[in-house]
Amino acid sequence: MSKRIVTSVALVCALATVSLGADVKTTERTQIKFEGMLGRMIGLFGGKDPRTATVAVRGDRKSQLSEGSGRIIDLSEEKIYDIDAKKKTYKVTTFDDLRRQMKEAQEQAEKEAEKAGEKPAEQTGPEYEIDFEVKETGQTKSMAGYDTRQVLAIVSMRQKGRTLEEGGGLVLTSDMWLAPRIAALDEISKYDQKFAQQVYGEMAAMSADQLAALLAMHPGFKKAQERMAKEGGKLAGTPLMTTLTLESVKDPAAAQQSGGGQGGGLAGRLLRRKQEAPGTRNRVFASTHEILTVATSAADADVAVPADFKERR
Repeated sequence: MSKRIVTSVALVCALATVSLGADVKTTERTQIKFEGMLGRMIGLFGGKDPRTATVAVRGDRKSQLSEGSGRIIDLSEEKIYDIDAKKKTYKVTTFDDLRRQMKEAQEQAEKEAEKAGEKPAEQTGPEYEIDFEVKETGQTKSMAGYDTRQVLAIVSMRQKGRTLEEGGGLVLTSDMWLAPRIAALDEISKYDQKFAQQVYGEMAAMSADQLAALLAMHPGFKKAQERMAKEGGKLAGTPLMTTLTLESVKDPAAAQQSGGGQGGGLAGRLLRRKQEAPGTRNRVFASTHEILTVATSAADADVAVPADFKERR
């Protein structure tokens, strides 16, 4: 699983070619860390250092570049350009290619999960319910020249009629620092939503193989994230920093059936070696995305492949 197309944790259904009005350019910092069995399986071993990138949206194009390397998306062409500044080359991937790569990566991740004895119980197990809550912490701080407030949005996926402690499940938490609405940043969100109508896309710096592994071992994450996206969109303000955390909670019944906590259940299977007690929350991954600067203009050059770069096949 070596595909490095940047993808997101959002899943929706149909692409519409769009033309976006306003331009915007930002600098952003992103970090993602996978833990336990999932981190070992996709070879991250504790995650990566934070990455700072320049993001620009102009018309149908969006770029996300770090030291000149990264990707450019063109919605009208339905193409992604992966840029290598050191080699002065670029590679073209169509949206059709991306969908096929994602499917292949998920199938491979499912095979590897089965080999490791990590069969996703939520595909065949009991029925699950999803709860959603929002918490205003009362904490405030200044970020990128704006006053922000901290808001927690929490999605819990649990067995129907049981609490997380009784039946296990998943907990997806979005820790957001919200500024008053920033129209320029709305353009980036709109662009990501359009892109995500057919493919996975957001600013979460998660590659196709990482997301495929996550979905293979925790299919319930898809439903939890969809609920988070739906409800989170109702919150007033623009997030300047978001930390998204996914935790699993072990099913006590599955722990007993598997001899004290090794294997089985919707949650807790990723850390079988540690023998955690039922009800313990185990972190699966955490990603943090922060807006550092915001400009309300972008040039054609900000979203263009440099003229002297050569295409690599």
